[in-house]
Amino acid sequence: MECSLEKNIDNCPCTYSSCSRKGKCCECISYHLKHEELPACAFSQEVEKTYDRSFGRFVSEYQTKH
Repeated sequence: MECSLEKNIDNCPCTYSSCSRKGKCCECISYHLKHEELPACAFSQEVEKTYDRSFGRFVSEYQTKH
């Protein structure tokens, strides 16, 4: 599978403007998993802006929706 950086950047919900991995999904996922968290695309816009990308925050966000 080829990476389309331009398309990924257009659709990337990350609000951390100086992120060097923006649009580079494979690098982004690897980075966040190494830090025991998930990337911005796993969260709603409201939660993503808090920069709390922990597994616990992910579970609590989706537990209340279902």
